[in-house]
Amino acid sequence: MRPDLAALIDHTLLRPDALRSDFETLCEEAAQHSFATVCVNSAHVALCTALLEDCQVPVAATVGFPLGAASMASKAVETARAVKDGACEIDMVCAIGWLKEGLRDAFDEDIRAVVGGADGRVVKVILETCLLSQDEKRRGAEWVREAGAAFVKTSTGFSSGGATAQDIRLIREVVGPDFGIKASGGIRDAATADRMIAAGANRLGTSAGVAIVTESETEQRGY
Repeated sequence: MRPDLAALIDHTLLRPDALRSDFETLCEEAAQHSFATVCVNSAHVALCTALLEDCQVPVAATVGFPLGAASMASKAVETARAVKDGACEIDMVCAIGWLKEGLRDAFDEDIRAVVGGADGRVVKVILETCLLSQDEKRRGAEWVREAGAAFVKTSTGFSSGGATAQDIRLIREVVGPDFGIKASGGIRDAATADRMIAAGANRLGTSAGVAIVTESETEQRGY
């Protein structure tokens, strides 16, 4: 296993049909490989927090997932509940329509409601880049940075496309060298993971984390 790569991966399970046994496996894998977090829908935060009680892997919760179309108030309440249940990071979906329309005040308020509910915890804002023009991606990255979040995240993995190296480079140009960028959606192998990191991502969201770090270790050993 490449510890440097594992430490950048949010080990993700967001399928609506996931069972308790799936979350048990997710958390066992996260503990074994020392992933950055496990990332789950907010309904499963309490379970994963309990399963990970004896290790150092924190839980990240999605909010307003996957459409971003919930009200500000409901996103804030979902965030606060996730934090109460043990979430250390929040991955929220932005108000995509407001971003595309240029409604900055409403877009900012939506993010700030979640940042407030997170009470100092890391907030990542999902832009859903596959639905945006280049100008909208730039606008979204700038607005997220200025609204108090810690990361711009590319994708939910539930729309028409995922992360691309081109989008990561564009976002990095906008947010500067020190802001967080999470690439997610379509990252299923070590080569893709490495491309995203080379382009400027410092966190990866994937359900294929075990396969990625195992493949990377095998490549390093040369067999």
